[in-house]
Amino acid sequence: MPIIGKLLKKTSELNYKRTVHKGLDYKDQLKTLNKLLRYASKTQFGIHFNFQGVLDAPDMVTAFQEQVPIKDYEQFYHDWLHRSIDGQRDVAWPGVVKYYALSSGTTGSPSKRIPVTKQMIRSFQRTSIKQFTTVSELNLPEIFYQKSFLAVGGSSKLEKVGNHIEGDLSGILKKHTSIVLLPFTKPDAETAAIKDWNKKLDRMVEMASSWDISTIAGVPSWCIMLMERIVAHYKVNNIHDIWPNLELYMYGGVYVEPYLSRLHKVCGRPIHTRNTYLASEGYFAYQNHTASKGMKLLLKSGIFFEFVPFNRDNFDENGDINPTAKALTIDSVVLDEDYALVISTNAGLWRYMIGDLVQFTDLEKREIKISGRIKQYLSLVGEHLSLDNINVAVQKASEELGLDIPEFCLFADLEKQCHRWYFGSTSKLDGTVVMETVDRILGELNDDYRAVRNYNTLKLPIVTSTSMKIFYDFMEAKGRLGSQNKFPRVMNQHQSKEWTIFIEQFNRPEW
Repeated sequence: MPIIGKLLKKTSELNYKRTVHKGLDYKDQLKTLNKLLRYASKTQFGIHFNFQGVLDAPDMVTAFQEQVPIKDYEQFYHDWLHRSIDGQRDVAWPGVVKYYALSSGTTGSPSKRIPVTKQMIRSFQRTSIKQFTTVSELNLPEIFYQKSFLAVGGSSKLEKVGNHIEGDLSGILKKHTSIVLLPFTKPDAETAAIKDWNKKLDRMVEMASSWDISTIAGVPSWCIMLMERIVAHYKVNNIHDIWPNLELYMYGGVYVEPYLSRLHKVCGRPIHTRNTYLASEGYFAYQNHTASKGMKLLLKSGIFFEFVPFNRDNFDENGDINPTAKALTIDSVVLDEDYALVISTNAGLWRYMIGDLVQFTDLEKREIKISGRIKQYLSLVGEHLSLDNINVAVQKASEELGLDIPEFCLFADLEKQCHRWYFGSTSKLDGTVVMETVDRILGELNDDYRAVRNYNTLKLPIVTSTSMKIFYDFMEAKGRLGSQNKFPRVMNQHQSKEWTIFIEQFNRPEW
């Protein structure tokens, strides 16, 4: 009904104007930490680390950082989380944690079980509403608000394992979706529960013509693949021939630029895009405005943030944090420096290092961008090459050469003392020309890289150009096809061994 669209648009506009400049004060983070500590003070974790003493200390933040060590998933699981998963009460958060989100990260890493509490779910719900209000800045037509939202996520099917329920975070959140919103969300419950990505994709293609989608959300590779298949199946010119009211694409978790040309091709007209920083561990940030280069960090959503400068003082060459590493709070960070993100949350994660690197793009507006992963970082001979350097170099080379390179990966060859690169595209590439261009641009972006290449300490890169399909075949072979799974851009030794065996075993040809 037109009245619904008009009402939702007006409500979004009012809420956006009311909240757009709120939640930017460091005091919001102090209140968040205080609330988290008080709520968990009588848990096993809170008693062990004397949360009450931390609350009573003259400097709460310093006391907290001195009492509680920074830990990654494996360390936190070994010391605390396994007790909660086994059904113990009051481990790191009051009561029994009923839900756990399965998170696999990039290909090759084992599944993690991330606690999801009712407080965390409510934070997700409130944040989702706040993010939706930012759409009013786009001044979209009222009909946009009457149409459906398509989430291209993992299976919503949850499984009971022992004393808890586990599954994809999207499934846990879908279970707690308001009945009022269900008619506006796609796909339907039966389709959303399908675990086999290809079967789910086929089902969504079949149902696409009966949907009227205004917003699509998910990882770029899978969302664009879905739209391309819909266009091919119905033999139409573009996705707007099927979904004329599609106006917005919300993505997250990856560097989107390599996929934009495919997105433009599959659409009949330009659509708006919005970046989102959402993980199994929490809803961290979202793009607040079209002109923003980064995403607004959410300082009032039940998460206390810390930032460890990603440098030699705090991390070794393998990306492992040093015991003496010092974490900064939101009031002490600077622009354009890599920080390892550390979080304490209303799901009972305490000083938990999630593995992402972020940079601040605007200090006043508290805006960040994801610059890489701690472990997706190369320093074979001191080149200190970040994922951000790598993404930018490939994108600039693509633009310079007029090419599309949606998929690529690389790893360090210890024996040959070089980097091995693989470029995947929909059309034949001259890998040597692409590699020469990327190599030059990396030298322009990174002084350390230029130095080790000039002195031949880091040998000439070895390159393979191949079909983009091979990247998807590898994901399927590893059981990681579709959903929120992402191909690792920088592979570790285990991943690179699996990748090279896969290519050699199946005799994957170059173009």
